[in-house]
Amino acid sequence: MVEQRITAEQSGAFIEMAAVAPTASGPLDGLTFAVKDIIDVAGHKTGCGNPRWRATHPPAVAHAVCVEQVLNAGGRCLGKTHTDELAFSLLGENHHYGTPLNPKAPERVPGGSSCGSVSAVACGLVDFAIGSDTGGSVRVPASNCGILGYRPSHGAISVGGVMPFAPGFDTIGLFARKAGVLARAAAVVLAQDLPVTVEVGTVYLVKEAVALADPEVQAALTPALRRLENALGKNVVPLSIREMDGEPDDGTLAMRNWHETFCLVQWSEIWSSLGAWVTEARPDFGPATAANFELTRNLDRRRMPAAARRREAYCRGVASRLAANDLLIIPTAPTPAPHKGSKHQRDGDAASYYPRALALTALAGIGRLPQISLPLLQADSAPVGMSLLASRGQDAFLLAVVNALAENGMVQDQGVQ
Repeated sequence: MVEQRITAEQSGAFIEMAAVAPTASGPLDGLTFAVKDIIDVAGHKTGCGNPRWRATHPPAVAHAVCVEQVLNAGGRCLGKTHTDELAFSLLGENHHYGTPLNPKAPERVPGGSSCGSVSAVACGLVDFAIGSDTGGSVRVPASNCGILGYRPSHGAISVGGVMPFAPGFDTIGLFARKAGVLARAAAVVLAQDLPVTVEVGTVYLVKEAVALADPEVQAALTPALRRLENALGKNVVPLSIREMDGEPDDGTLAMRNWHETFCLVQWSEIWSSLGAWVTEARPDFGPATAANFELTRNLDRRRMPAAARRREAYCRGVASRLAANDLLIIPTAPTPAPHKGSKHQRDGDAASYYPRALALTALAGIGRLPQISLPLLQADSAPVGMSLLASRGQDAFLLAVVNALAENGMVQDQGVQ
């Protein structure tokens, strides 16, 4: 494949080119990476996608722990990448800094909030990039741009030196075009070796997750599932979300209760983390970000304790259903990336983008599960990811499965087209 050369300027991925040399030699020798601008790089400001934040915070005095790990393993940092304002969006359209390029679908958004990190990788500017994922901010951009995106089990990778957003869900995640690169980088930040061989248990397809997706995405899943069955030598077994959450099956809830539970807990945590700064600094937010923070400011926090109990019940239900070597399959996103500048309704009709997208990403968030989005689907001439999830703490197993699929030829290296 002949790759088209895309410059950093054309991609719009970087807020700052900030070359940082490796501090030691290791498994990432020769690889370049970029860092989302909510993650500290020593000597550089962490702007968090907002000019007021950048102006009111000094340069970082130390690298974030994950950056330190990667530099010590031989990785070379090329710069800081754009993010949605204070990481509060799944779209990647920053009111102040613009929208990084989605090279697989230039008329569509890259996805957020790790929009610059996904663009830098998808455009071939770096080998891998570090992002963050609270409600889908690695998984959804990876789906939109047709590359690999990994969200770890909650707590598996240090978030030291990362802007706190919703700590009960915050994770560090990775983007890559090649499964081998993703595995090497993930092993470094997980601080563990990956198994050479794996034995996969039961592979479940979550029925309600499929039902949330557009018909074109559902149609694209069918041949991909056949290829997966052939690659793993395992039949895919349908599974209802009701078998994990214990909710009554009245035919109408689908995964709406997962979306609601996630949002109530997340919004409470966001305002607890950032509300004091927003109130004191009075930043100039773009309209969408301002509306998002109004949701968190005005949330009836009396609803949060019940939502937190429900979250823990769902998490226990998932843990009791999944064995250590089982897999879940869901579409990463319900649709291809939305078109730039289109309106995206957060609340209201269940057919709108945000409730469906967050219901899908809430499965890993609520269950504290590792998830990898694979670039296996196409719908409406644009990429859509198919995700594999494993039980909590089985990150090395999940990464090894994806490596095996790549060796089998199912997961292709993603060049720049």
